[in-house]
Amino acid sequence: MKKRGRFKFKVKTWQLLLLLVPLLFVDATLLRLDHIKMTELRDAVLAADEAEDDETLAMALQELKDFTFSNIIINIIEDNGVQRVTFGTGPFYLEHQYIRAANIALEEAEARLSSDANPNGNIYAAASAVCRPQAIAGGWNWNDARYINCMMTEINKYPSANEIQDQVIASLPSTELYRKNYASPVWAPTLTGFMLLITGIIIVVIFIRGIIWIILRLSLLFV
Repeated sequence: MKKRGRFKFKVKTWQLLLLLVPLLFVDATLLRLDHIKMTELRDAVLAADEAEDDETLAMALQELKDFTFSNIIINIIEDNGVQRVTFGTGPFYLEHQYIRAANIALEEAEARLSSDANPNGNIYAAASAVCRPQAIAGGWNWNDARYINCMMTEINKYPSANEIQDQVIASLPSTELYRKNYASPVWAPTLTGFMLLITGIIIVVIFIRGIIWIILRLSLLFV
């Protein structure tokens, strides 16, 4: 009987290097596609916030959160003027939702500041008399951040403003409640994740072979 020869196939290092080039391109493309998808979902959140549609906003936030938590999202954000790489959406703000909440707080403060017993009279009405014409001339909405800032500035001009300011500030919601920043995993069981895993394994194999080659070359010098 003839002995069957065993088929041996060994991938050479230069072949791994050739394979690594297209793999890196595929990895970069997949990461970019995931980042683009995250950006689209985040833009949908901001659009719902601007449209003051709380129901759509809640659904858009959940969709963004689910996608970010289950995919590898590499993002470049600016932190105090310095750009850095992070995993996730990076911080973003629900500005319009905050302004709506702040405006409600100001309306509640109006009732407290409109008392005739106040030694300075109706402070809120006096501030409104200054800010409302500016809002009309500038085309501001009553929940616009510029109108809120104008009101706070005018209220602070009165002698009892410190106490009043404390009351108003205490009623304003914390901006941190409207600051979102969803982190993504460093690795996830997705197509992108498995392609990165394969690429990482190949890089490790090439690195180990390189170390072995260097050791063998050095050992020959002392033979």
